Amino acid sequence: MKIPPVRIRFDEEDIQAILDRVADSLRTGSLTLGKNGREFEEAFAAAVEAPCAVAVSSGTSAIEIGMRILGVDSKEVLVPTNTFFATAAAVMHAGGRPRFVDADPATFGLDVEDLKAKIGPDTAGVIAVHIGGVVTPRMPEIAALCRERGIFLFEDAAHAHGSRLGDRAAGTFGDASAFSFYPTKILTSGEGGMIVSADEKFAEEARKYRDQGKRSFHENLHDRLGANWRMSELHAAVGLQHLGHLSEFIEERNEIAAFYDEVLGALQGIVPLIVPDGSLSNYYKYIALLEPGIDREAFRLRLREDWEVRLAGEVYETPCHRQPIFAPYPHVLPNAEDICARHVCLPIYNGMTEEEMAHVAEAVASVMRAHARYKEESQSVRPEGTSCDAS
Repeated sequence: MKIPPVRIRFDEEDIQAILDRVADSLRTGSLTLGKNGREFEEAFAAAVEAPCAVAVSSGTSAIEIGMRILGVDSKEVLVPTNTFFATAAAVMHAGGRPRFVDADPATFGLDVEDLKAKIGPDTAGVIAVHIGGVVTPRMPEIAALCRERGIFLFEDAAHAHGSRLGDRAAGTFGDASAFSFYPTKILTSGEGGMIVSADEKFAEEARKYRDQGKRSFHENLHDRLGANWRMSELHAAVGLQHLGHLSEFIEERNEIAAFYDEVLGALQGIVPLIVPDGSLSNYYKYIALLEPGIDREAFRLRLREDWEVRLAGEVYETPCHRQPIFAPYPHVLPNAEDICARHVCLPIYNGMTEEEMAHVAEAVASVMRAHARYKEESQSVRPEGTSCDAS
């Protein structure tokens, strides 16, 4: 049985509804900034319980637009090192300087103590990232800290559609937030992103920036340094239809995650990332940590070659401060380096069958049992205190 790392789900009813919307766009010639986009914005704002949402071309452009509106040019923005390249790159494209913050091993989010230590006179704001769909219980504390220091809080919620902390949705803790609809996300429009804010003025600025910085759609007068960051009507049709399944997608992923939790709880050498009390994860990723000494590449290889199970991509294998492009911003961030080196993401996707779940569980259990036997045999023949190189 072949298990892919991710599978995109559209049923026949979805496909027909999307085709009907696309056909209407083609017939009318309304291919950008039309009714599909407006309806998608309104529905998404309602889904995350926010007053304003602005559809854009990608999650990356959503962050950059946010940074431009918030005014980071020649200033410093505190960014988690455990995030995708685009989070920090968007700061640089907007003229700012990223300063990387260590990770909290319990949630893979920001290490609040390191964050506090790094806020300085040149700090414009903070970007928080909800890794794997987990909203840290410390988000209210982070938001309060930013208010006290007079700096902005922006959420990169690319992973967190529908995730919550208590009675608040991911994307509603800060001044604004960005979501991604890249094909791997639990909601997709093919390509696209969304900016969310409680401030209508912020949303109006975002609408200008996404359309080349024009004052309005009907005027060729530009008063902002924008770009072509629009979402097409065809992409909006896909995203709008997928959004209608958000609640069921999250419920289904939580059921898969509960199954994995039970399986991993009986194994040695691998521990699931526990979603904190009060936090509802959408389980964009199912994250687990291998114990120190286990060769992650060997683990992945055994799953792939012996069981045809392909793991989902890490979040993230290389922390940003170790990326060559960010070499001018040197840091030593031990928590992030540890979790980036040891974690894996088990396959999780909507439409995953019980047989597929059982196959993944059997595969992981088999590989971990083999590791346990290897460890016992190595310890029985090696001098005390000698570490073993697990494979």
